[in-house]
Amino acid sequence: MRYVADVFAIATMDVRKLRHDPSELFTRAIQPMLWLLVFGQVFARIRAMPTGGMAYIDFLAPGILAQSVLFVAIFNGISVIWERDLGIVHKFLVSPAPRTALVLGKALSAGVKALSQAVIIYVLAVALGVKMVWSVPAFCGVIILVLLGAALFSTFSLIIACIVKTRERFMGIGQVLTMPMFFASNAIYPTSIMPAWLRGVAHANPLTYEVDGLRALMLAGGESALGLRVDFAVLALTLGVLVLIGGWIYPRLIT
Repeated sequence: MRYVADVFAIATMDVRKLRHDPSELFTRAIQPMLWLLVFGQVFARIRAMPTGGMAYIDFLAPGILAQSVLFVAIFNGISVIWERDLGIVHKFLVSPAPRTALVLGKALSAGVKALSQAVIIYVLAVALGVKMVWSVPAFCGVIILVLLGAALFSTFSLIIACIVKTRERFMGIGQVLTMPMFFASNAIYPTSIMPAWLRGVAHANPLTYEVDGLRALMLAGGESALGLRVDFAVLALTLGVLVLIGGWIYPRLIT
């Protein structure tokens, strides 16, 4: 119980910052809106993607939700660098809280931000006529996937921040990583049309499993190509490994 309390204390601290400056949520929502309103509408007319009889805008919506989660979480690590410069990280590290609890708290706060993006994507998808599933189990599954994905990519960004230690380097690496991860996934096209080498990269990409699970849970008639159990298991196991690495490397941020 003490461990859980430590996790929630760190997460609550970060969420309070968001409450004081909610404009970040709206600015983060602009890019996914453009993908759905511009890219999605154009490619829906071309009908060039083999989506198995599914409307392309339906196929795209879960991918853009996953993209939004990725973009929100991957830059969460820069807050750790700010906290180091302000001396906050030093206070965390002298507290009795386990290092992994500090990392999980940061990851959970990223999940809360990502859920707010999910609400925006859902509203926009409904406005565009996407055929959604409206059931409690599906909603719960989407929430868990969004939290897992955000926590995973947030922890990954924290590890990067602990290694590079400067804001300029972190921003550069973050921008280099996000687009390849997005395009080397099934977010905007199925993996079946990829060359073999890229398909292998996509299957090693956690974003692919998040998108696959979201498609099965969000869309009427949606199916998981990889299996929902596999999707949840890969994300959870990857998150667990990253949290252990993050807990080990986090103190090195101040050295």
